[in-house]
Order: sequence, then structure tokens, then C-alpha cells
Amino acid sequence: MDFATLSPTTLADVLHRNHVMRHNIRPLWACPRIAGPAYTVHLSPGDNLMLHAAMYDAPKGAVVVVQSGDMSFAAIGGNVARIAKERGIAGLVLDGLVRDIAEIRDLAFPVFARGIIPVPGTKVRRGLPNQPIVCGDVPVHPGDVVVADEEGIVVVPWRDQAAVFAAGSQRQEKEAREGFEGWKRSHRARIEAAMKPSV
Repeated sequence: MDFATLSPTTLADVLHRNHVMRHNIRPLWACPRIAGPAYTVHLSPGDNLMLHAAMYDAPKGAVVVVQSGDMSFAAIGGNVARIAKERGIAGLVLDGLVRDIAEIRDLAFPVFARGIIPVPGTKVRRGLPNQPIVCGDVPVHPGDVVVADEEGIVVVPWRDQAAVFAAGSQRQEKEAREGFEGWKRSHRARIEAAMKPSV
């Protein structure tokens, strides 16, 4: 199952909305779509130790997903992004802030976050890696599939991957067969039916 072939928009049509992250976690440069199993991280306030450790521990192809919510410091910078890129990590989804965005952009390392700040974090607070977290108001478990691009970020529960991929693929194929003109006819019929006065 290649979830990179399905957009977050298509997946949002077949998932409950509580699997779609809030809008303010966004790409910080023109990132390509990323898709992969979640490697989860929970950060203590003001501290980024566990994220830095995750960049050495997460497997190739993983999307590192981070619960932070602390808007006072940067959880990652250019050098750590370079480590992640070298190790084959697919990208980062962070409910927090980053720094060195110019370096990260030049590396072409996909980062989805709430913004940018130059202030670094400390590296002293240890925690348990790869545990259930909440990121962007969405529960994320290790191994859930994360798909992110400029349209948004969705989380597919690992237990439902096959069913969601099948439903998303069917929807995408239907839209491709229908084309715009077919969609327009169907759309107009639905709108006209909805606008008819009730009896």
C-alpha cells in the first residue's frame, strides 16, 4: 500500500474528521507529500532531548510525529534535520516550532510545524520514545500511517490501513473516471435537489 499516492484531501473524505490534524500545523517550505509509519515523540516543556534522540532511533521511511505545544522554543534546527535526512527519515510533523528554516529548506527535508523561532531548547529531560501521543488534536500511535502535504495532515490508524487505503483508492479512481464535467453534472443535480422546497 503506497499511501503517498493518496492526498490528505482524498483520505479526509473516507476518514472521520478526528483523524485530520488542525490547520495550523503546516509545511514550512514547499514540501513534497510525505507518507509513512509514525515514530512518536513527546517533549517536555522547553526541552527537545527526545526529538534529537528520535532522529537517531527512528527507522528509515518513518514520519517523526511530535507532541509539544510549547511555543517558546525550537524543537529542531538545521543540523538535526540533516541527521534525519541522512538517515532516510521521511519527514517531521511537529506541534511546535523549529529554527534554521533556510538550512532545512536547502536540505529539502520535509517539516510540518506551527512556525519558526530562533530560541533553542534544553536537552536534559528524558522520556519514553514511541508511545501514544496527541499531535494537532489527533491521537497518534506508533505505526499509524501519516500522510502530509500542502493540503493538510491525516493519520490513518494502523489497524485500519487496508480498509482506508482501499476506500481512498476507490474514491480517487472514481473521480478520475468521472472527470470534471461528470462531477459538475452530479454536483448541480445534488444542489438543485437540496434547494427544492420541502413539501
